[in-house]
Amino acid sequence: MQVLRRQLGLSKGLYTEAERQRRDSSPWTRVQAVLAPLQFLVFLVSLALVLRTLITGDGAAIANLSIILKTLLLYTIMITGSLWEKDVFGRYLFAPAFFWEDAVSFIVIALHTAYLVSLLSGSLNETDLLILALVAYAAYVINAGQFLLKLRAARLGTVEAAS
Repeated sequence: MQVLRRQLGLSKGLYTEAERQRRDSSPWTRVQAVLAPLQFLVFLVSLALVLRTLITGDGAAIANLSIILKTLLLYTIMITGSLWEKDVFGRYLFAPAFFWEDAVSFIVIALHTAYLVSLLSGSLNETDLLILALVAYAAYVINAGQFLLKLRAARLGTVEAAS
C-alpha cells in the first residue's frame, strides 16, 4: 500500500482532514459519483457502435450520435469536476492532488473537441473521423484509470487512517 501511495505522490495522504470534510459535504461529490459511471456506460456503448461501423460500414449516424453524447458528458463532468475541485481544494483545476489527472483530462477534451470540429466541418472522411474518436477514447481510458487509481488510494488512505 505504501508503494502505491508513493507512486501516486500520496505519501502524506490524498486529503487533509479539512479537505476530506469538504469533499464529503460538497454536492459535486455526488454529482461526480453519478456522472462518472454514466459516462463510462455511454463510452462502452459508443465504443461498440464505433467498432461496428468500422467493421461493417453500417450505423455511422448512430455511432456519431453516441460520440457526441459521450463528448457532452465529458464536458459536463469536466465542468462539475472543476467545481468539485474548487469546493475541496480551493482552486478550479490543477490542485496538486489531481494535477496529472487534470492535465490528461485536457488532452482527452482536446481530442473529443477535435472530433466535434472535424464532424461539423466535414474535414475528415467517416473512417478517419471514427479513428479519431477511438484515439480520444483511448486517452479517456487512460484518464479514467488515473481517477480510479486516485479513488483507490483515497479509500486505502481512509482505511489506513481508521486503523
